[in-house]
Amino acid sequence: MELYFTNGEVAIITGAGSGIGAGTAVRFAQFGVSGLCLSDLNGAGLQEVRKKCIEQSAGRLDESTVITVIGDITEEETCAAIVDQTKKSLDRIDILINNAGIVGVGLVEHSPISQFDCFMKTNLRSVVVLTQLCIPYLRRTKGSVVNVSSIAGVRSFPGRSNYCMSKAALNMYTNCLAVELAPDGVRVNAVNPGLIDTPMIDKHGLVGEQRKKFLEDNKKCHPLGRVGTVDDVADSICFLASSRASFMTGNLTFIDGGRNCLCPR
Repeated sequence: MELYFTNGEVAIITGAGSGIGAGTAVRFAQFGVSGLCLSDLNGAGLQEVRKKCIEQSAGRLDESTVITVIGDITEEETCAAIVDQTKKSLDRIDILINNAGIVGVGLVEHSPISQFDCFMKTNLRSVVVLTQLCIPYLRRTKGSVVNVSSIAGVRSFPGRSNYCMSKAALNMYTNCLAVELAPDGVRVNAVNPGLIDTPMIDKHGLVGEQRKKFLEDNKKCHPLGRVGTVDDVADSICFLASSRASFMTGNLTFIDGGRNCLCPR
């Protein structure tokens, strides 16, 4: 496999215990990073991903260069631990992947304000806190940030206002931060997936035939005729984080099979 990262790059990935975060971690390992800090609430999931990263790295990574931080990303102490342990164990920070997030449903009229607070705290505030802590180190390495947003940040969906607002704000944060850090050579981009087949779908209570039907129905919402895979997103994240995207910053990159182009009819 051709390597994207050949200069000793170290990456931080949040929400790395499953789904897009896990797939991205493995891709980074395959594409040549020299170190990984993986964070998630799911300790068991993190250990599985850590093991797979080491196995897939062709000998470049070991237990000392793939570290894990178990904790709630909405807690500032967790964000500080991620940065501190990365610096202590791996000595540098080149790449930050802000992937951790939550989904949920609720009509505007009936959703408690606590749900709004939870979405903003998880999908936006945690990103701001962790990114602020990483910026001094990213400046030193002329590094890269990739935020995992959503098509929901630019398209409205009934029953998902809090989620949509949090991702719309994340899009604007990406743009603003890209402009602010461009003079320092730090690039900031976002990926905006459509529906991706990950364990997050299970959190909607869809199992068995219901889950299959949900995925089948959603194929019609994507002009390419399928839903996305973890690798679809992970490959794009790796590209944006690497020097291959050296003239790209402030981009919202749609990985949605063309769904953002559609209008209701």
